Amino acid sequence: MGEQTIALNRRARHEFSIDETFEAGIALTGTEIKSVRAGRVNLAHAYARIERDEAWLVAADIAPWAQGNRYNHEPKRTRKLLLHRSEIDELLGRTKSKGQTIVPLRLYLTARGKAKIELALARGKQLHDRRRDIAERDARRDVARELADAQRGR
Repeated sequence: MGEQTIALNRRARHEFSIDETFEAGIALTGTEIKSVRAGRVNLAHAYARIERDEAWLVAADIAPWAQGNRYNHEPKRTRKLLLHRSEIDELLGRTKSKGQTIVPLRLYLTARGKAKIELALARGKQLHDRRRDIAERDARRDVARELADAQRGR
């Protein structure tokens, strides 16, 4: 079966230049994992933060589970990320010294049913960087279109 992607953060790749990616576990409650399996997750405004020597996922929106009762979870609560001490230390050093941020790229379920999150060390893009990326993408699309037309004999 493999991995099943639940949520993508397309906004992160648009607003940040990705330097390095890594994966982390995420501590969820019972109703949260049920909502994740139902695909009711939004990572658009989420980010990760190192605080008190622990990693936290902030502002990730996991919708309340429809069949939840009074024990249902808070949708935008801060959730703990499960990383090794050495990974947390490295992230803390890189975010402090180089001015990078930690953004989530995607949330997925492993073959064993565990929720994992792919994080990235990223640097914010300036407006001219975004425009250059859009221009390069358009140029690649035009070249691919011309090649396809040439192969078809047009």
